[in-house]
Amino acid sequence: MAPPRPVYLTGGRLLDPSAGIDGTGDLLVSNGRIESIGRGLGRPDGAEILDCTGLTVAPGFIDVHCHLREPGREDVETIASGARAAAAGGFTAVCAMPNTDPVTDNQAAVGFIIRQSQRAKAARVHVIGAISVGQRGETLAEFGEMVAAGAVAMSDDGRPVVSAQLMRTALEYARTFGILVIDHCEEPTLAMGGSMNEGLASARLGLKGIPSEAEEIMVIRDILLARRTGGHVHLAHMSTHGSVELIRWGKERGINVTAEVCPHHISLTEDRVLLYDTNAKMNPPLRSARDVESLRDAVRDGTIDMIATDHAPHHYDEKEREFADAPNGIIGLETALAVSVTNLVEPGHISLGTLVEKMSCAPARLFGLPGGTLRRGSVADITIFNPSRQWRVEPSAFLSKGRNTPYAGMTLTGRSMCTIVGGHIVHSSLNEAWPGGAERLTDQG
Repeated sequence: MAPPRPVYLTGGRLLDPSAGIDGTGDLLVSNGRIESIGRGLGRPDGAEILDCTGLTVAPGFIDVHCHLREPGREDVETIASGARAAAAGGFTAVCAMPNTDPVTDNQAAVGFIIRQSQRAKAARVHVIGAISVGQRGETLAEFGEMVAAGAVAMSDDGRPVVSAQLMRTALEYARTFGILVIDHCEEPTLAMGGSMNEGLASARLGLKGIPSEAEEIMVIRDILLARRTGGHVHLAHMSTHGSVELIRWGKERGINVTAEVCPHHISLTEDRVLLYDTNAKMNPPLRSARDVESLRDAVRDGTIDMIATDHAPHHYDEKEREFADAPNGIIGLETALAVSVTNLVEPGHISLGTLVEKMSCAPARLFGLPGGTLRRGSVADITIFNPSRQWRVEPSAFLSKGRNTPYAGMTLTGRSMCTIVGGHIVHSSLNEAWPGGAERLTDQG
């Protein structure tokens, strides 16, 4: 990629909790890095000037949990289409889970994904390698080789690590490489055959449910193993009140545990499944209103460290099945910001600064990734968004190949307007007409 032109962002609300920045100002990007930040900065010749008046300028969002399907299911999503969708959603980087075909469990597979990401020239794609060979939960994969090739964490996501001994060994090995282990917390004998939350809704529909304990049993196991090994365990897509209590217990004792929540688990309840809508089928499933409230509280008080999408595209025909037979998962890269603003910020559960912390600063800090800050000299991974812009979710307009979203037709608040990666503008809708006919992007040569 050719060196980027300088970019001058003017008049926006600069918001970066990692640096204690919150105020109107300007920001100059040069040579792919943040050169200066403040008021009335000098504008270099040839710079692109972005008028950010009325918009928020923040460190680029980072999604630590998505499924890009390549290699193996390029008909559903590719690294390129997923990276473009991420950029459209305000994400400057995503972490791709290893449940591809073949599984990302070796250095060659890691290298392939990184090369495809570089060709896409959109959001960065970091690689999460598999904990076990083939994700079969039997033999530890070669952590060292994958880390050397560029992997940033390890997970068998999509499948729980059933063996406590294997999980213990994974945490020990990962600690030597300074990376974390991500677990899909699900006790398989309790969850087997379930297709939604076990509760009143599942009883009404006559569908087998997945009890909260299926998640919570593995949550406490992983926390105890992290205590034993000193390793860093990261708990994916938390969904229950009990899990929040257990994570809080672990953090109070100084155990190295972090956790994420998905936008759908803080915005939708099991009642969404009463329509037999397979676009509301996911794993872990949508839970009760009490669980949703507890997760929102956990985001506010820091028990939940970050928000991640668990973006999981499926082909239309796969979702058009009987509810129990349809695959789990929904897409989320292009709706995550709006769902979070609508359900967390607008009702007053958290501030906009806390949302930026959960979607940008914390993922970068805890996963050891570039970005997550607007500090001078840092890489210019920047998101410009309008936290008050309302828009209707039209899946046909998504850049992702996936259309499987439960938010279709809903009006949400909060929209990404421009995404800058390494100083390059990789997505922009700033030229859309605004009230008064003004355009937000000008090119000054």
